[in-house]
Amino acid sequence: MAVQMPITGLLFLHRLVRISTSSQRHLSSMGILLKYERETRTFSTASVKLNENKGDNEDSSPVATKLTFRQALLSRRRRPLSPLERLSNLLPQDTLSPEVMKLREQNQQDPEEVPIIQELGTQERSGHETIPKEADSETHHASDASTETNASDTQLNEAFHEDKSLTSPTLPGESLLAFGELLVAEYRKKGRVEFRKMFELQTGTRLQSSWGIIQHDDIAGQPAGCFLKTSRGVLILVRRASLEDYVLYMKRGPAIAYPKDAGTMLMMMDVTEGDRVLESGSGSGAMSLFLSRAVGCRGSVLSVEVREDHHRRAVLNYKRWRTSWSLRRGEEWPDNVQFHNSDLCTASLLLGAQGFHAVALDLINPHLVLPTVIPHLHPGAVCAVYLANITQVIDLLEALRCLALPLLCERIIEVPMRDWVVAPALQKDGRYCARKSPILDEDQREDETTVEADTEEMTTEKHPAFGSIPYIARPHPEQMSHTAFLVKLRKCVR
Repeated sequence: MAVQMPITGLLFLHRLVRISTSSQRHLSSMGILLKYERETRTFSTASVKLNENKGDNEDSSPVATKLTFRQALLSRRRRPLSPLERLSNLLPQDTLSPEVMKLREQNQQDPEEVPIIQELGTQERSGHETIPKEADSETHHASDASTETNASDTQLNEAFHEDKSLTSPTLPGESLLAFGELLVAEYRKKGRVEFRKMFELQTGTRLQSSWGIIQHDDIAGQPAGCFLKTSRGVLILVRRASLEDYVLYMKRGPAIAYPKDAGTMLMMMDVTEGDRVLESGSGSGAMSLFLSRAVGCRGSVLSVEVREDHHRRAVLNYKRWRTSWSLRRGEEWPDNVQFHNSDLCTASLLLGAQGFHAVALDLINPHLVLPTVIPHLHPGAVCAVYLANITQVIDLLEALRCLALPLLCERIIEVPMRDWVVAPALQKDGRYCARKSPILDEDQREDETTVEADTEEMTTEKHPAFGSIPYIARPHPEQMSHTAFLVKLRKCVR
């Protein structure tokens, strides 16, 4: 028993000495690691301060690039330690089990970190960054694609410039916008006209609207049909006023003959260049302008108006259009309309011995002037009558029956015009809707989710494929209702 106790004490003492020695070695190694970490932090801090003190040009040096690349790779490849790895790092290696030692060796030789260490060593030896082969190949393909894109863009630009050289900024025979012209400004939103105004371009004035202001001086010298920004940043189209625009937006006294009716009357009368036409009822001068353009420089129009205020308004509108046309084209509109303020019923001397190819009547009681007009109408010519209501048509036909005039009523028509709204179907968020094929059987319902996903991707495109967008088509909510009845009377020989 006395022999066993010293042996047991010696073994215990030997065990204590061994543990203390291993712990001292572990503490010494931990001290070395902490010292190396402090030195590394000091070096990195100093390098960062040095880079901050230097200019931006020295930030792109090879040393700074190499350190930045190394730090990026280390930060990218670093992974968090597990609780088992943290505890195993705190214990001495002699006290660890074989399984834990094997796990530590596997972590130290991680296949993901080995290529990084080798790559960093290669960079330190070479002194510059190395690009992986995959990245190099991707860069090469990207450079080839960019080269092809640049080549295609160059070809498109050359073709665009060639097409642009073939066209001029203005219509042939016209000039840039000049002061004194009649212009139309309009703003469209979702295919609908929210704002439209005809104005005369003047020096020092401005175009006012609910969407902002545009100075007239900024409009002058621009090509017709251009978009200009208002003071609120809204794009407004500025274009020249056509004859139709001018007739609809000019100052008027009585009601005008609308372009749709005036065009039909011109077709009824078969007015061509060089004809001589009689008009009774100048009104605001709308039909006078259409007739003036139809007969041309070689023809003439005789317009008679019984009311003096209507006569003055027709003359002013006619002169205003001719002035704007001369500024637009550089040549005068033909001065082929003669306005007279008189009553056609008693103006037989005004007609004299003239003959007319056609007659246009816009009167309340046109049958009262027919006995004076018809003798001056060439046989086979047409007299077109513009009447507002059906009772006037009945009175005209009854007068023809009673007067026994050599006139044949060929047609009584009404010219309807129906505007339509045709536009791509849009969702509430502004994206395009997409066509969906009808589901014919129950087996296709399983693919409904896939179709919806494809639809979502297709609607996010800026320009979806042809035929993939449904359209809406409905009559415009603002329709032009009844304007007039048109009666076609032809002079015949009996």
